[in-house]
Amino acid sequence: MKEKVFSINISAKKGLPKTQIPTANLIENFGIEGDVHAGDKTRQVSLLSWESISQQQDCPKVKKQEIKFKPGDFAENITTQGINLAKLKIGDRLIIKDTIILEVSQIGKECHNYCETYKKIGTCIMPKEGIFAKVIKGGQISVGNPITTSA
Repeated sequence: MKEKVFSINISAKKGLPKTQIPTANLIENFGIEGDVHAGDKTRQVSLLSWESISQQQDCPKVKKQEIKFKPGDFAENITTQGINLAKLKIGDRLIIKDTIILEVSQIGKECHNYCETYKKIGTCIMPKEGIFAKVIKGGQISVGNPITTSA
């Protein structure tokens, strides 16, 4: 399976699922242009794998409620495919299109007041499986762009 950007997702307000967009501008030391979480901090961009999201479909509570998760539902900015985000450590780098560089700055997060996903199904994977990164070198990304890791 090819390692790639599966989806790009942004939102204008905190606490809401993100909307999928085909392209985005990653701004150095800021984040994704137009996303509420962008700014000069360590959690500029959030990433979660499509494999982690799709595994949630097997949860009995999800099946019972007939919930179909899509990229952005866990408030991640970049949904990846084919890359094992769980093996990354703080300081590791993700390279998109051979030119854009993200540096892992945080693994997981504390769930604040339980997000909408947690309220629906009683769990959220972002605190355990999501990662956050700083934009070291920016540029325009698109769905389908190759993404690789560099320790």
